[in-house]
Amino acid sequence: MDSIIQSRIDEWTKKPFLPDTINEINELMKNKNEKELIDRFYTNLEFGTGGLRGIIGAGTNRINIYTIGMTTQGLANYILSKNKADKGVVIARDSRRMSDVFAKEAASILTGNGIIVYFFDDITPTPLCSFAIRWLGTVSGIVITASHNPPKYNGYKVYWDDGGQVIPPYDKEIIEQVKLIDSIVKIKKMDFEIGIKTGKIKILKNEISNSYINKLEKTAFRDKSESSIKIVYTPLHGTGYKIIPDTLKHFGFSNIHIVNEQAKPDGNFPTVKYPNPEEKGALALSLKLAEMTDADIIMATDPDADRIGIGFKDNDNNYILINGNQIGVMLEYYLLTRLKETNKIPLNGAIIKTIVTTDLQEEIAENFNCKTENVLTGFKWIAKKMKEYDETGDRTFIFGGEESFGYLPVNFVRDKDAVSACYFFAEMADWLSKKGTNLYDFLNQIYINFKVYLEDLHSLTLKGLNGMEKINKIMEEFRLNPPGEFAGFNVKRIADIETLKQNDLILKQEKSIKLPKSNVLQFFLDKGAKLTMRPSGTEPKIKFYFSINEKADTSNIEEIKLKLREQIELLKNDLISKVEKI
Repeated sequence: MDSIIQSRIDEWTKKPFLPDTINEINELMKNKNEKELIDRFYTNLEFGTGGLRGIIGAGTNRINIYTIGMTTQGLANYILSKNKADKGVVIARDSRRMSDVFAKEAASILTGNGIIVYFFDDITPTPLCSFAIRWLGTVSGIVITASHNPPKYNGYKVYWDDGGQVIPPYDKEIIEQVKLIDSIVKIKKMDFEIGIKTGKIKILKNEISNSYINKLEKTAFRDKSESSIKIVYTPLHGTGYKIIPDTLKHFGFSNIHIVNEQAKPDGNFPTVKYPNPEEKGALALSLKLAEMTDADIIMATDPDADRIGIGFKDNDNNYILINGNQIGVMLEYYLLTRLKETNKIPLNGAIIKTIVTTDLQEEIAENFNCKTENVLTGFKWIAKKMKEYDETGDRTFIFGGEESFGYLPVNFVRDKDAVSACYFFAEMADWLSKKGTNLYDFLNQIYINFKVYLEDLHSLTLKGLNGMEKINKIMEEFRLNPPGEFAGFNVKRIADIETLKQNDLILKQEKSIKLPKSNVLQFFLDKGAKLTMRPSGTEPKIKFYFSINEKADTSNIEEIKLKLREQIELLKNDLISKVEKI
């Protein structure tokens, strides 16, 4: 075994590590589980697009009180270096296993370093933490969550004073502070209960959610009159279980049917394989309840209630689950349409989307004379743009979104927000109903007004050190030896976000890209097709994104959808074939 890995193992099998941790590592050594030991100690967890995230367990490459502790001490040292201890830090947590333990550990360490903590008394959606940071004026925030990952995962998201997740240089500077902590004995702690008694830990109850709903009232297009819209909602055992039904009812949406089997918070997520609204299997119970109740709309949120899944009936009276790009397109078009109706579209309005999100959003924005900003994957980059707008006044934020089921239809939160997204989808359904139409026809009308866009995502999971090496090899091969075509679609242009170079193969021109460096490759193909590849920032995966589009009208829209779906499958199969040869 590598000497560095062995030295880390030796360190974790001695005091001051607690007996449970020592026993866990010793058991692996006793069973000669070398592969598992290497995976636990070959690296340290680092910030990705979603912060710190990993499997719960003992080890430097795991989420535990020690990796949480060292990260929090690094954050504390960074806050102290900025002389902002008195500003305080908001701490929120989801329903996952150990979330309460990790949240209290973080609070104890911050208060041990003389930093005020605002601690939610219950599990809380991620967007409420972002909102609270801005509302309370704190310097930072922490959410203990692994979003939609399987039950064995947990994580640690860090926010800065704008309410957005930390970005360069903050993330790197915090990690540098963490690296300076070479022993857990350097962690300073105050007992959690003492922190409460001395006022160092301030418990947040309903004041934040009440303030949030009051702000949402000012952006809503409808009053609080009773709506006839019938909603099926599932929190998927997560943090949306209370605030989302309460918010909907506040605005007159009282006809809500909650999936009882998934209504209670449970970090084991017993009814689903993955607590992810992107996964159709996670919404099986919702679909069943929708059919029983003849619901107008299905809504699902992930464990930390920052992502939303949506379903509704098609014109054959069958329930369909739409993808993340379609959800974003509908929200964007709805918001812009209602703003135009009320003459409230700002002259400098802007939509912000990630580079892997459908370009239909850009077409829609142009139609309403709004600018579209493309940013890297990860909602923190959308928050960064919003902060720039605040500072310069050059643009007014209207909507932000990413294809992975994350949206922000309000400007008082700086992360994806399923609470406000659920509300605006309900409001949209109510508005359409009063106009004698429905959500399915609304989506089709968007396609007819612009083009039919079809997108898909294929993920390849490659775990451990060998998996990471394989992912790097795949990216290197496509970067150094790019194919000239995919399934007969010729490559016209290649954008390499790692080198910040864009090569136009038709015009033989090279242009620079105005984005931060990131390990992303984009292939622009014939007929408006596009293929993007990137390693995940939060999971051991490499992701491949496909997009294609074509003009349609009322008479052939379903035919065009089928044609594009077949072409997407051809692209996907050809890409998989190319990857398998690497």
